[in-house]
Amino acid sequence: MNTMSARKAMLHLFTVTVVISAAGLCSAQTATYGAPAHPTISLDGQSYTPLSIVTRNMGTPADQTDQFPPHKIIGNIYYVGTKTLSSFLIVTPQGNILLDTTYERNVPTIEKSVTALGFNFSDIKIILGNHAHGDHQEGDALAKHMTGAQVEVMAEDVPALQAMKPGGKDHPIDKVLHDGDAVTLGGTTLVAHLTAGHTRGCTTYTTTAQENGKTYNVIFGCSLRAPAVLTPAIEAEFNHSFQVMHALPCDVLLGDHPSEYGMIEKYAKLQVGGPNPFIDKATCHKELDIEESMFHAIEKEQEAAATHP
Repeated sequence: MNTMSARKAMLHLFTVTVVISAAGLCSAQTATYGAPAHPTISLDGQSYTPLSIVTRNMGTPADQTDQFPPHKIIGNIYYVGTKTLSSFLIVTPQGNILLDTTYERNVPTIEKSVTALGFNFSDIKIILGNHAHGDHQEGDALAKHMTGAQVEVMAEDVPALQAMKPGGKDHPIDKVLHDGDAVTLGGTTLVAHLTAGHTRGCTTYTTTAQENGKTYNVIFGCSLRAPAVLTPAIEAEFNHSFQVMHALPCDVLLGDHPSEYGMIEKYAKLQVGGPNPFIDKATCHKELDIEESMFHAIEKEQEAAATHP
């Protein structure tokens, strides 16, 4: 059995429950996040719904804005985001890369975190984003204004970004990336992988980082959270993206929301010493399994509804 088949078999064993109902629907949360409370999947003894996943990812309004303690993750990679919205600083001798500016209101908080780590915000030369949603890229214009950095985006997300105009400001687009393009600065290279579905240009970045004389594969994952309604085009995008993600070598998984890689728990472990908790191959597959299982559950729910309207 090849690796892909083995993963699919494991995923099938773990997905023991798919409940196609709206039982337990929380209307307030659904209205806030626009996600339904069905279907339900069970993975490793824990249940998830589309609503519970997006609620986990976003947290409260304060969680989205309050500074999380900035910290080194591995090598030249640092966390400078909030409790539930990720922002990463990749440091190089020729300037730095900022991945995800989050909401515009958070840019001063990100600057504060960068400064607290001993770096200059003005040394940011490149701004990247995972995908064209406001909670990840709304702050691009302000961050560019403050740093003069070049904003590089995936081609398929250009239309959505052009429509993103906080305060009426045009969204800066200095360079358009395509699947497989490399972003290089000061000896560090990030490769852009198109993992569409959540948005048309949802982008997963890969790089390597060194620690204690060893080299580790790092993934900055883009959300693989499926929408409530799957069209054939979106299904095709997700199926391709899951294949891409399964094939990427991974020692350290990071994501556009800290909950996708257990940041808070790993940060707590970081404080007590010992092995780097972010080097964790198990995490590389856990979130992928959750999102892939949910995607297939939504497919089954839609098929059932079409068969028995």
